[in-house]
Amino acid sequence: MSQSLPQCEHLSTHVNLLLELLYQEPSLRSQQDVSAIEASLKKAVSPQFEIVFAGAFSAGKSMLINALLERELLYSAEGHATGTECHIYYAEPEQERVVLTFLSELEIREQIQALCQRLNLQNSANINQAEVKELLNNCCQKIIEQEGGESKGERAKQAKALMLLLEGFTQNRDRIHTINAATYSMEQFNFSNLTEAASYARRGSNSSVLKRLDYYCHHPLLKDGNVLVDLPGIDAPVKKDAEAAYRKIEHPDTSAVVCVLKPASAGDMTTEETELLEKMRANLGIRDRVFYVFNRIDETWYNGQLRQRLDSLIQSQFRDTSRLHKTSGLLGFYGSQIKHTNSSNRFGLDTLFAESVKSMGGEEETPQFISEFNNYCANSGKLTRTEFKVSVHGYETPNENYIRILSEWGIPLINQLIVDSGIEDFRSSITRYLTEEKRPQLFATLADDLQPLCITLRKYYLDHYRDLESQPREIDAMKAQELTRLNHELQEVGLQFKNYIANEVNEIIVNGDNLFEEDFQKLKARMVSRLDELVNTFSVQNAHRNAALSHPRNATVPLIAILVEALYYLANELENVLVEGVKTLTNAFCQRLLDRVKQTEYYRKLYRLLGNDGGIENQLKQVEISLIHALVSEAKVECDRYVRESPRFYDENTFSIYQFRQTLQQTSQGYDCSSMVEAEPAIRQLLKLDFEPKVSATIRKYFRQTINETLKSQLLPMADQQADMILQHYDQAREYLGQTLEQEAQEKIDKNLRLQGEIKEKIEAYNEAVLGINQCLKAMQVYDRQLPLIGEENLQLKDYVVKAVTVDNSVSNGNGNSENSEVLNII
Repeated sequence: MSQSLPQCEHLSTHVNLLLELLYQEPSLRSQQDVSAIEASLKKAVSPQFEIVFAGAFSAGKSMLINALLERELLYSAEGHATGTECHIYYAEPEQERVVLTFLSELEIREQIQALCQRLNLQNSANINQAEVKELLNNCCQKIIEQEGGESKGERAKQAKALMLLLEGFTQNRDRIHTINAATYSMEQFNFSNLTEAASYARRGSNSSVLKRLDYYCHHPLLKDGNVLVDLPGIDAPVKKDAEAAYRKIEHPDTSAVVCVLKPASAGDMTTEETELLEKMRANLGIRDRVFYVFNRIDETWYNGQLRQRLDSLIQSQFRDTSRLHKTSGLLGFYGSQIKHTNSSNRFGLDTLFAESVKSMGGEEETPQFISEFNNYCANSGKLTRTEFKVSVHGYETPNENYIRILSEWGIPLINQLIVDSGIEDFRSSITRYLTEEKRPQLFATLADDLQPLCITLRKYYLDHYRDLESQPREIDAMKAQELTRLNHELQEVGLQFKNYIANEVNEIIVNGDNLFEEDFQKLKARMVSRLDELVNTFSVQNAHRNAALSHPRNATVPLIAILVEALYYLANELENVLVEGVKTLTNAFCQRLLDRVKQTEYYRKLYRLLGNDGGIENQLKQVEISLIHALVSEAKVECDRYVRESPRFYDENTFSIYQFRQTLQQTSQGYDCSSMVEAEPAIRQLLKLDFEPKVSATIRKYFRQTINETLKSQLLPMADQQADMILQHYDQAREYLGQTLEQEAQEKIDKNLRLQGEIKEKIEAYNEAVLGINQCLKAMQVYDRQLPLIGEENLQLKDYVVKAVTVDNSVSNGNGNSENSEVLNII
């Protein structure tokens, strides 16, 4: 393992140091996603390497693991729908053991419920009752009989699984807790060795009620922390089991996946298998560490159409076939076991297959392997070009054929069977990967993930260091450099101010200034409320008095005179409101604008260059006066127009002319003031009909455009003028800077030296981390993934664009004048 190599002892520290250096640079953090680095580091230093066998229900995962280890550890049978998760760890021969964890009664009920639903059986009673279990067993037995045997159809397989689940629950009732999963060591079962414990766990009824099995097994494949994990099917009948399988595939602890696929027997990929491939690609802990195994390949030997569909699928969806294998776990595993049998035990019929060949009515049953072996010999075509001239006789039973063939051809034929099963090729491939390729690949992946980070940090440090190195080191040179930039900086400040004002004006035009919008809404509301107040409090008696005073010869006042007085009164009062409103609006806007400008970087920079703001505050206050003057004038013009009746006020067939005539008829009842006063409500209604459209047009249509245009016409020229004025302050800026630059230059030189020192410290830390990682990579024989170091030669300016600052005899001072200066070259 990597931990045993002294060069890799501090790998995590070195990688984390690089990550810490990244976190210290805010400008780089957003550019780098470190999740891949963290995931690959975790894999490189982890003491365990979990290889998950994942696939659909009955894909042959357990049999494949048995074949890989050449030991019958895991239970394997078609249709066995348990949610058992098995972990197989390395152990020394004398330390082999098994830890068994049982399902809870609640989980078993869920399993039974799921199977009953698939079989359309009723299950609402208590499975602790013997009569309930007997009823379900009878139903399952009938289904098996209807299907023609327990392995003849999907329903029969599921019925057998339900029977095993009920049997396992009954036999292990004392070990099963109601809610919690109970865990036992094999010593608690009085098992003396792994073989006994595995035999117990492998029994179908026991396996059906086991939640998890932890095997500690002696096998070279499991060394170096390799852990084989067998999962429930991704399409298991119990949804929770399928979800648990997907969670394990997505878990960061999963390091590699053996994806056991069924197209060799089914013809096509299932939806669940496609989803499995997608979830594997999304797990950074897996990357490309995936083996694709098309199990049950022997079924394509007898079906040309299946073989063609499988070949087409592989060509279209699996371009990289370096880790793609075609296997028959059944033939490969039992082939390896039969090599240790002989004729005295009928080549395993009396030992390996003793449980399967129990006589039924005097005739032995035929184990599945025996049937497949005979089929291999007679129909597969695999022996056609070999030395084996095997015959299968119809007058012999399958078991008799099996014994005779092996008696005739023996171990060489079994070896050929194992080769054709693809298991040897798969075992060699995965063994080579785990013993030779795994560790170097993990470290190569880590190096690949670190490479962009190292390149980014290295470039960042070198650019900053060289930039600081190229800066002047003398105060006079620093002052000269600053002065050469003065004209450009003044021009830049003026342009920034101009653009800022233009943006502020544009925000108002597009209704983007929320505070301005609030102020304008208040102005609108004040106009509307004041109009209502004026109309509701309008006094006809006062208007009558004013009209009579204007015409001393007459004692009678016409209605039209009352209306004239009212028009002037309302227009003038509304003018007062609008004038005060625009003053308040403008004052608030200009104050906010000034406050915002003072918060900008260019404003602070201008103070640094001039010692003052170059007249910006004064200009903004002057423009405020101009704005108020212009807007007050516009407000007066707008309200003066209220005196004139609306153009359509007297149109025929309008409510206003109707109201006017009704009011006229009412006021014509007498010639004194009383008739007018009695008509006051009607007169107020007339005024409301006339003024409401006028005020509405002002605040909703016309006056906002007037404000926008006035702001634009006043502020934008001011900004242009101020930008030019700032540029004209060159002489003042030069004089002011001359007083402060010496101190600033010294501070900047000191700061540059300090920053260079800090960067050098970071470079040293970077080199220490990279050197440690590179030594670890070399120890793991990963020579082509060395990370880049930063050498002293890289810090020299010869590798950098040399900056030259030239102050010639015609440096513009902003007024078009020139000054003599010396030439400074920074080398």
